[in-house]
Amino acid sequence: MVFKPGIFSEKQIDVMANCTATINLLEGAVRSGKTIASIIAVVNLIVNGPHGNILFVGKTDRTLFRNILQPIEEIYGPSNFKFRRGTGEGEIFGRHFYTAGANDERAYTKIQGLTLYLAYGDEVAAWPESFFQMLISRLSEPGARFIGSLNPEGPYHWLKVKFLDREKELSLKSWHFRLENNLNLDPNYVENLKKFYTGIFYRRYINGEWCLAEGAIYDMFSEEKHVETVRPDVWVSCLSKHVSIDYGTSNPCVFQLWGHNNNKRYLKKEYYYDSKEHGRQKTDAEYASDLVQFIGDELIQGVIVDPSAASFKLELANRGLCVEDADNDVLDGIREVSTELSQGKIQIDPSCINTIKEFSAYVWDTKAGERGEDKPIKQSDHCLDSLRYYIKSVKMFAYYSGTGKDQEVGYSFSEYSNDIYENY
Repeated sequence: MVFKPGIFSEKQIDVMANCTATINLLEGAVRSGKTIASIIAVVNLIVNGPHGNILFVGKTDRTLFRNILQPIEEIYGPSNFKFRRGTGEGEIFGRHFYTAGANDERAYTKIQGLTLYLAYGDEVAAWPESFFQMLISRLSEPGARFIGSLNPEGPYHWLKVKFLDREKELSLKSWHFRLENNLNLDPNYVENLKKFYTGIFYRRYINGEWCLAEGAIYDMFSEEKHVETVRPDVWVSCLSKHVSIDYGTSNPCVFQLWGHNNNKRYLKKEYYYDSKEHGRQKTDAEYASDLVQFIGDELIQGVIVDPSAASFKLELANRGLCVEDADNDVLDGIREVSTELSQGKIQIDPSCINTIKEFSAYVWDTKAGERGEDKPIKQSDHCLDSLRYYIKSVKMFAYYSGTGKDQEVGYSFSEYSNDIYENY
């Protein structure tokens, strides 16, 4: 394959031609051209390499399809690429491949016993270390290779400490990408992208730094920008309404009433009950009655609840409410909320005093950061957990609706993958 100057940067061309180590990693800023370079590199190896088992891995099956498999089909065409969703298998240029998700510590069992010639990884820094270690041990065919792309995390992350920092000792090659390595980005798009992130996420996703998460998690939040009375005319015109819940018995229980319209999220009111403060715990039935009263005459699309609150969800279902499991991926949820706050897409009514109060107390756990983990300190977080459930979950529901559009926020998920030169 001949690569034309101006379409691909020198770094992308180097990746495409020189993924010659056992482990080949592309890391750095978002939208910097890592994915398209890694896709072309892996497909070249599929077409020109020896026969053997091929594996594609993402953090989840959904993100793997969105970020990698769908763009492969768009680049090479349906005649050269087939993927049977639900089976985890497909063909590319006549070569059979498998897929797997690396979303938890048990995921490594999915690939035990495999012998691999080639493996591709998306969002590698988001995988459990146990999965990555197992995958590398499966590359036992002569000349076997792994190609993976990722965004930076903390400086003590296992992938950085045990692999990237030891590049000269291992059969490993890495490429660090910045936004300027993608020659196809419009300057206005780049400037807007930079406005989406602040603090830790700006340093990692725009500057491509491996840096420690510390201080306030939502440092982009300000009462001046995000707290404003939700006007009755705006609320009446909302396209959809949900209630999100962070359920607690010994801990506080939070309900939040949300509406969406004009590409904004509106938090209209909150319910906050702290059993320690009141001196008694409420039952599931009492909380369900409080929720019915909280909703009142509002027409809501669903109640989003932490999946672990099994008995409470059953009580709500028995009351005739449409109950939806929240997407409880903490870090992904924090990223989504941070982006929407940065974009000014979240408006909170001043009556939601507990939610507003928690923003100033919600901070990163620096001790966890020194262990290579990004975690919030578990305090003053019940309202913000409920907020995160809503922001993260409504996007997931839109993705699975089959429309291809995120009707909640007004953009197509394909924007993240259709333009192959702007993919992460």
